[in-house]
Amino acid sequence: MNKLTKQTCLLAGLALSVLFSCDKKNEVVLEYAQSEQASTQEIDCKYVDGNWSSTAVLSTTIGTTAETNFMNTQNSKIAAVWGRPAVTLRFVKDPSNPSSTFNAISYSSKKIYYGEAIYNAGKAKGSNNIVNAMVLAHEFGHQLQYTYNLPSVRESTARPNELEADGYAGYYLRKPTGWGATSFSEIAAAYDFAASIGDYATTNPGHHGTPPQRRSAVRLGFLLGQYNLTATSFDSNFFYYYQGVLDGTYRQAKPEGFSEEMDAYIRQHAEELRRIANGEMSDEEYYNLD
Repeated sequence: MNKLTKQTCLLAGLALSVLFSCDKKNEVVLEYAQSEQASTQEIDCKYVDGNWSSTAVLSTTIGTTAETNFMNTQNSKIAAVWGRPAVTLRFVKDPSNPSSTFNAISYSSKKIYYGEAIYNAGKAKGSNNIVNAMVLAHEFGHQLQYTYNLPSVRESTARPNELEADGYAGYYLRKPTGWGATSFSEIAAAYDFAASIGDYATTNPGHHGTPPQRRSAVRLGFLLGQYNLTATSFDSNFFYYYQGVLDGTYRQAKPEGFSEEMDAYIRQHAEELRRIANGEMSDEEYYNLD
């Protein structure tokens, strides 16, 4: 396969978007990946990669300067909560096909590409932009999975990866050094943005979990945010409780960082978590959890 040849670099006025022109003869066309976690190598070109439309472009900005600063600050804060450096964050735009950018992708090469359409949809949900902070925290959760070879639980679909990333996001939104929510009601309605794109294609390799399962995952992550955990101890505790408490069984081995105090705290919420995961909790009750 021919290598991609970068021809020119244009600075588009005040937008500061870096666009690249490609020689179509040498363009590398990559197979489209359904998974949110892509391993495709970044292409420094107008043609982004096979996960995006052929007319999509990469940019260093999104919306206003304040909005760009907000996203870059969140990227750094999310990383700091986990004791990690921030990863490369770029925004994908496609003026000729805007809806094609309704996606955010975390790459194993330490970068996140964030679509303009999903950003705009998230921003429309609230003036504080918590939805986009949550989506970015979810994507950084995949960065933790790449770094530490997580999740520790594997299935035939992407569900464990996605539910754990939801949990990582819930944890971040609670931490005082992160988003700093003091009650779940501050984030519950916003998180339904992600839950709404859960799915019931349970045998599809790209299955992300059902909407109720995604709701329960972020709730469990938020509860675990009461304590200080590393990325790996979060993983072991998350699946200990998600698989153990919710189905009424426990693994014999205690998870990394196991705490009797934390165990008692999570057990107090076990029935609540089960009801959320099974779709038995009403929206009103979910939105008003402490």
